[in-house]
Amino acid sequence: MSTTAYPTVTSSGQPVLILKEGTGQTRGRDAQRNNIMAAKLIAEILKSSLGPRGMDKMLVDSLGDLTITNDGATILKEIDVQHPSAKMMVEIAKTTDNEVGDGTTSAVVLAGDLLEKAEELIEKGVHSTIIVDGYGKAADQALKILNKMAVKISPGDRDWLVKVAKTSMETKMVGKDSIILANLVVDALLQVAEKRPDGTYKVDIDDVKVEKKAGGSVPETKLVKGLVIDKEIVHGGMPKRIDKAKIAIINAPLEIEKTEFDAKININNPEQIKLFLDEENRMLKTMVDRIAEAGANFVACQKGIDDVAQHYLAKAGIAAVRRVKQSDIEKLAKATGVRVVSNLEDLTPDELGFAALIEERKIEEDKWVFIEGCKNPKSVTILARGGTQRIVDEGERSIHDALSVVKDVMQKPAIVAGGGAPEAHVAHELREWSHTLSGREQLAVQKFADAIEVIPLTLAENAGLDPIDIQVELRAKHGRGEMWAGVGIADGGVVDIYEKGVYEPLSVKEQIIKSATESANMILRIDDVIAASKMAPKGMPGRPGEEMPPTGED
Repeated sequence: MSTTAYPTVTSSGQPVLILKEGTGQTRGRDAQRNNIMAAKLIAEILKSSLGPRGMDKMLVDSLGDLTITNDGATILKEIDVQHPSAKMMVEIAKTTDNEVGDGTTSAVVLAGDLLEKAEELIEKGVHSTIIVDGYGKAADQALKILNKMAVKISPGDRDWLVKVAKTSMETKMVGKDSIILANLVVDALLQVAEKRPDGTYKVDIDDVKVEKKAGGSVPETKLVKGLVIDKEIVHGGMPKRIDKAKIAIINAPLEIEKTEFDAKININNPEQIKLFLDEENRMLKTMVDRIAEAGANFVACQKGIDDVAQHYLAKAGIAAVRRVKQSDIEKLAKATGVRVVSNLEDLTPDELGFAALIEERKIEEDKWVFIEGCKNPKSVTILARGGTQRIVDEGERSIHDALSVVKDVMQKPAIVAGGGAPEAHVAHELREWSHTLSGREQLAVQKFADAIEVIPLTLAENAGLDPIDIQVELRAKHGRGEMWAGVGIADGGVVDIYEKGVYEPLSVKEQIIKSATESANMILRIDDVIAASKMAPKGMPGRPGEEMPPTGED
């Protein structure tokens, strides 16, 4: 590695520095090798986490906080990655997670294997550009094969949605309770989804709030058709349970606001103090009277509530919570059909929402407000429980993944079997298709087919099966046209995965291939890494070339 890039001299022999002193540069094969190595290492970290028998990772941050998970996106979010290429692999996980919510581990593992297979071709003298073109064509063909083999289903078919959610959760720590959680997830999304004219659904998983609380066990997780707010009722004299609640949401403080500029009031005798305080109380009572006149018996306030206002609310038999988060305010409005009021003058009976029951309940050591029995709620809450904080955290992540895959199927109603069967079928079809190509691109397509087989082989390896035996059997069965032959974890061999009831959304499989191919191709195109030297800390002399990001070289 040179510390000054492109050394040049003038006619008199005077050196010309084109890049700043201390800039490091890695060129050609070295740059490619370093980038591929870094990306492969990230894939290697996640490989053992893939599938129902995947292992968990314990991540400890700088403060000593623990995270135990096998969720690819969470693992890569928690580890502090330095190498630029490794950061690109982290981005794949983030993109896949944002787009489809599942398949993050598969996407990173596939990208790592695509790079490994590309490296073999580069060693044989195949140019990177040819590999990139070949991979691009192979990915396009793979997407066509997937679409052809996918099973089209009815968008709102509850049975199919539960099967897809169950498959997503079976790979997680909460796998043994997957059927209970899958039913909750599907019920939640069917409640908040809006049907489009073409039969598909418009779904926003943010309409399903996931609250978590350590204690109890995972099967005690429940769906609340309404909202759970992690606040307590502000005053001891207010009712703790309200049947047939009429709800007002106020986006204004129930207190006397201070003036924006300094104001002085000259008081000459004690009576004036009393008049001043009485006027304040009268203003607060007027606010409470406005709420009572509208017929509300529960108030959710986004701002503060004055002690005197609390007293008047309690006397009127109105319960209230204050400083409710903006996100909860929006969800409460969707759940109860209430309109948010910024000015109390606008509060009328028509602006109120309805819930069959509002109750303050003690959950472990905290008091939370449950708003239940909303007529047709477009926002609901899943309250996740678990024996310890770690389990409940992982439960929340699993529910997020399940919500995402169910949403994917509701928006694009097509599924494929899991267990590595689609990947094995795509690999077989790509090898057949590669014979129609001429030139070196054919080699890249064949390597793509080999790389995509990493998914079933890793599933087998993580389940303690022999990957070579599995590979031979998979190729033989797909050669005979058994499209759904995949790795049966429980059966210890190759079985018909479709019959075993393991299903995944087509859109997740598509996203895995798109993300992995684009990232691998981006890394393969890089042949020069020019890294600026890091700035030396204040008070220390700069040491050119020593503070560079690691490049994988010794």
